[in-house]
Amino acid sequence: MLAEIRIEALGAINAATAEFDGGLTVLTGETGAGKTMVVTGLHLLGGARADATKVRSGADRAVVEGRFTTTELGASVIAQVEEILDSSGAERDDDGSVIAARSVNRDGPSRAFLGGRSVPAKSLSEFTNELLTLHGQNDQLRLMRPDEQRAALDRYADVGHRLERYRSVREQWLGARRDLEDRRRRTRELAQEADRLQFALNEIDVVAPQSGEDEALVADIRRLSELDALREAVQTARASLSGDGDEGADGFSAAGAVGQARTALENTDDAPLKSLAEQLGAALTVLVDVSGELSQYLSELPSDASTLETKLARQAELRTLTRKYAADIDGVLSWAKQASERLSQLDVSEETLAGMERRVSELQAKVVSAAEDVTKVRVKAAKGLSKAVTAELSGLAMSGAEFMISVAPLAARADDSAPLALPSGTTVHAGHDGADAVEFGFAAHGGSDLLPLNKSASGGELSRVMLALEVVLSASTEGTTMVFDEVDAGVGGRAAVQIGRRLARLARTHQVIVVTHLPQVAAYADAHLVVEGVTGRDDGKKARAKSSGVRRLDDDDRVAELARMLAGLGESDSGRAHARDLLDAARKDKASSSEATTRV
Repeated sequence: MLAEIRIEALGAINAATAEFDGGLTVLTGETGAGKTMVVTGLHLLGGARADATKVRSGADRAVVEGRFTTTELGASVIAQVEEILDSSGAERDDDGSVIAARSVNRDGPSRAFLGGRSVPAKSLSEFTNELLTLHGQNDQLRLMRPDEQRAALDRYADVGHRLERYRSVREQWLGARRDLEDRRRRTRELAQEADRLQFALNEIDVVAPQSGEDEALVADIRRLSELDALREAVQTARASLSGDGDEGADGFSAAGAVGQARTALENTDDAPLKSLAEQLGAALTVLVDVSGELSQYLSELPSDASTLETKLARQAELRTLTRKYAADIDGVLSWAKQASERLSQLDVSEETLAGMERRVSELQAKVVSAAEDVTKVRVKAAKGLSKAVTAELSGLAMSGAEFMISVAPLAARADDSAPLALPSGTTVHAGHDGADAVEFGFAAHGGSDLLPLNKSASGGELSRVMLALEVVLSASTEGTTMVFDEVDAGVGGRAAVQIGRRLARLARTHQVIVVTHLPQVAAYADAHLVVEGVTGRDDGKKARAKSSGVRRLDDDDRVAELARMLAGLGESDSGRAHARDLLDAARKDKASSSEATTRV
């Protein structure tokens, strides 16, 4: 429930605060006083697009703040509200209420706040949409649209879970259809890609490269290119160490000399010299090991240049791969792995295509079943809603009116992106909201034909149709706040009394706030607020801008306001007498209606 609203610098309102109770609250005032700004403020709290032109002249920004309570709501709505608050990091006030706010800057973006936290306007909208329903003259025009009519029927039918199931299988079906069409369209392209990948993998397999082989070949080729110099260096070094070869003809060798020195030191009894002999022994071991490794190296050197040619030929094979697929052999091997994985996915066989077609057929059958389930519920609900709204219209001084809802297949277009063939042979459009075309029909009296609502209802009749719909649909939103902005436009006389009566009845289960020009409606209010505008002059005797405020009326002021609304006779005795009679009649009507409801 909306407990309080505070508005600053919005249109004609400089600063105003209004407190709301449960039941029916009416908001009245002279034309141009600023009633619309109160509704505009509620729209801003509902996440509507901010309009900087609505900021009051001379102010940098407008601010709207609303305090909401949730104790009156059903358990499911409270759970949804709590989830929104938790996800936004918002907190309740000390008294358990939640403060929502919106600021509109003259220059720059607007900002939204929820429970003391700055939030996106969308988050604010999600919160207020659970608590607040706004109806204005634009909503009457929206009621002409097929999607709004379908949404109203779905709200009555409680078709939500069935519609979600339909949407889920429809998305799977559409995805499978896209995959199949893509596969058919790209069959040749995919086959060509598969051939290219297979050729490349075969080429790599023939060469059979090993990881790091290209780097090893570079080292081998460099060694083979310097074969004679390497052999001479090894032979010279080995001869110097062991005395082998021509260089060792005089019998000298490094190993022999170190061995003689070690023997000489070992034959002494001096401890330091024996220690040095041990070090020479270690050096001798190193010399012998190096000499053996040089002999092994020399034996492994090729005896002719054919080995070099073989290595160069292998290097050329590897370069053929690195020119095509990667910078080095490790990169070529990685590319081959990825290409093999991609090739395994390019299944262009007839068996795969047939399997995809079966999948599409299976999903289509599920979509048909889900769509027919939704249709069945809508058709049944359409009868009940038509009957209930017609009954409500009778109570709104339209006893001969008839309201009828038709549910027909939504015919597929010639270029339809999602044609769905039903078992009956009809091809329909499988839209996001089902395969049904929902249309409201209306006849104002018994002698008129039943025609689509947008062709048969006047402004006043449309107001009553929308109110009748809201009264019937209100059971699903018990405890929430409903705001009606001049939905009684174009209505008068007995019909206005009936609208006031229906709004009062709706206020037994909802908080109802009504902006109205009709005294017959205002008389049924539990609380009456008036928006008053004042124009003054500054010290220079220049007219300053009108400023409006909101005031709650007591019984005497309420009589005066009703008299003004009746004929602009707020101060006349006759006008006040007429207003008091109207107020008394409304109170008696409400009391008797309440007693009748209690007895039932």
